[in-house]
Amino acid sequence: MMKKLISLLLALTLCLLSLSAAFADAEAGKAYKAGIIMLIENGAFLDMKTGIIQGLAGLGYVEGENLTIDYQCAQGDATNLQTICQNMADSDYDVVFTIATPPTQAFVGLESAIPNVFCSVAAPVVAGVMSDLDTPDMNATGTSNAIPSGDIISMGLQITPDVKTFGLIYATSEVNAVNAMNTAKSWLDANGYAYVEKTVANSGEVQTATQAVLDQGADVLFIANDSVVQAAVDILAELATEEGVPTYCCSATTVQSGCLATLAMSDIYIGEETAKIADLVLNGTPVAEIPAEVVPANIVSINQDTLAALGLEVPASLSELGEVQYLTAN
Repeated sequence: MMKKLISLLLALTLCLLSLSAAFADAEAGKAYKAGIIMLIENGAFLDMKTGIIQGLAGLGYVEGENLTIDYQCAQGDATNLQTICQNMADSDYDVVFTIATPPTQAFVGLESAIPNVFCSVAAPVVAGVMSDLDTPDMNATGTSNAIPSGDIISMGLQITPDVKTFGLIYATSEVNAVNAMNTAKSWLDANGYAYVEKTVANSGEVQTATQAVLDQGADVLFIANDSVVQAAVDILAELATEEGVPTYCCSATTVQSGCLATLAMSDIYIGEETAKIADLVLNGTPVAEIPAEVVPANIVSINQDTLAALGLEVPASLSELGEVQYLTAN
C-alpha cells in the first residue's frame, strides 16, 4: 500500500513538473506588443526612444522576434496626440511608453487599463500622473529626470563666474519647463542674481523672445527641458553666441544644438532605465508596486565649438560633478 502511495505521489510530482515546464516554455515563447508615444521629434526624445528599444532588447524583448513596437509621433499637434493616446488606450498593448510629460499626461488622463511606463517626466507628481513617486496610483510609473536647475546654474558659474543677469526663456504649456524655471528662479533669488524672462507659445516666438531678453541686459541664458524651445534652440544659441552670451541648458542634445553646457544624464541611458521598469511590468509586477526612478544628472556636456566662439575655458573643477564630455554641433 505504501509503495502504491509513493508511486502515486511520484507520478503526480512528475505531472506537475511537466505542466510547469510547459508553462515556462509558453512564457518563453510569448510575443509582446508595446506602444511608444512622442509629442514631437527632437534629438533628446529620439535618443530616449533608442534607449528604450535597446534596453528592451538587452532584456530579451527583441523587435521583430518576440516584440512588436508601434511608435507614433503627434508632430507637435495636441489634438493628434490625444487621438494617438485614445487609440492606444483602446487597443491590446502589453505596455505603452510615453516620452516626456505631455504624452504621459494625455495617456494617464484616459484611465486606460494598459500599464503606462513613462520616460523623462521631470516632475511626475506636479504633472498629475501619480500622487507620490514611491506609490504609483494611476497605472503609470517610469523614470523622472528631475532637472537640477540650481546645480546646472552653479556649474555654469564655474565657467563664466562674472555674469550678473540671467535670461529665462520657456513655454508655459510645458509643465517640465515651468517647474524647472520656478526652481531656477528660487535659486537665483536666494543667491542674489537678477533675471529677466520671456515665455513663448510656440517655437516661432523663440527668436523674438531671445532677442528681447538680450536687449534687456541678460548676459547669460538658462533654457529648461522644453520641447517648444528645443525646436528653435539652434537660432537661440546662435543669437546668444553672436553677442558673446553663454547659454546653459538641461540636455546634452540641446548642447549639440549650440548651447554652451549642461549637467544632465544621457538620454539613451534614461531610456534604458525605463526599459528595466517595463520589464518588471511585463513580468507581472503590479504598477502600484514599482516606484518611479529619479535618474541622477552626472554628465557635464560642453559644446566645444561654442566654447571656442565665446573664448572660454573649462575649469578642472567641473570633473568633480561627473564625467566631462565635449560635443560638436549636430
